[in-house]
Amino acid sequence: MARESGFAATLRDWRRRRGLSQLDLAGRADISQRHLSFLELGRAAPSRDMVLRLAATLDVPLRQHNAMLLAAGFAPVWQETDFGAPELAEVRHALDYIMGQQEPFPAVAVDRHWNLLKANAGAVRLVEFLVGPLAPDTKINLADALVGPDILRPFLINWADVVRYFIRSVEADAAADGQPETAALLERLLAYEGVRTVLKAPTTEAGTGPILPMHFCKDSVSLELFTTIATLGTPQDITLQELRIESFFPRNAATEKVMRGWAASG
Repeated sequence: MARESGFAATLRDWRRRRGLSQLDLAGRADISQRHLSFLELGRAAPSRDMVLRLAATLDVPLRQHNAMLLAAGFAPVWQETDFGAPELAEVRHALDYIMGQQEPFPAVAVDRHWNLLKANAGAVRLVEFLVGPLAPDTKINLADALVGPDILRPFLINWADVVRYFIRSVEADAAADGQPETAALLERLLAYEGVRTVLKAPTTEAGTGPILPMHFCKDSVSLELFTTIATLGTPQDITLQELRIESFFPRNAATEKVMRGWAASG
């Protein structure tokens, strides 16, 4: 009954996260509402296929998909492969290609919690301009670097606007994936000086363009960048599902000129 109760609570939680009634979920999963109710109450034990069906219907991330299986007494089905493992060599090659095409502009690959996995030369040049060279193998969390007080904040003119938007995206991640680690990341970011004040402040007037740029300024050099985020289309591994590729683009000709100049002189 402990396993059944664990699954029941998990199922209820994910249904509510997705904003579905029992009737809605039952219809989408092609099962009876009565059976779904029994599963949520722990009065019926799911089959392995039923767990897989409900997790897929609820669009549960692969990591939590495994947790649902374990809660129901079944073995996990999705692997979490180390990013540097030989099995992911082709994916790393594809990332190198994508980020190489982004040159001379920055591009990074990060995991679900914004830990840096890969960076192209453009990203390295930008970081070195802003904060100086980093020691080899330095572990970098881009969320902490952006929100914290000592790394990017001193050079980010519109820090408040950017962080307000970024924190909302982390809140959405925490609501969507249900991971304790994502909730912990959110709390860590909220604890940084000034963050909660920024979130409570009235939203500023819309800017002069259709996107919110990151406006850096150092030593009279002004850089305005906007970003895109891409994910893999058909991941079958937890590491790959949680992978994000963020590419930075110049918002104006002056920023483009600076970045092309850095590449040419390097």
